[in-house]
Amino acid sequence: MKEFTAKLMDRLHLNSLPRVKKLIVAVIGGTVLLIGVALIVLPGPAFLVIPAGLAILATEFVWARRWLRKAREFFEKARNSFKR
Repeated sequence: MKEFTAKLMDRLHLNSLPRVKKLIVAVIGGTVLLIGVALIVLPGPAFLVIPAGLAILATEFVWARRWLRKAREFFEKARNSFKR
């Protein structure tokens, strides 16, 4: 069984810790983000869950940092428009 696992790890290029960490962050962050997107049409706090998923993904991915920055700007503008 150890040989099979080692060969699988080699084939998937998961021998190094940074790749494994990136994969784990992608799975967890992507799941949270998808739940947030589902909450847009389902009852729930999508406006909290989507940025949380992006924040998790932003720890490893530059594209998620950009989206998170845009989401923050959007929510800031929305908050300012409600204050007026």
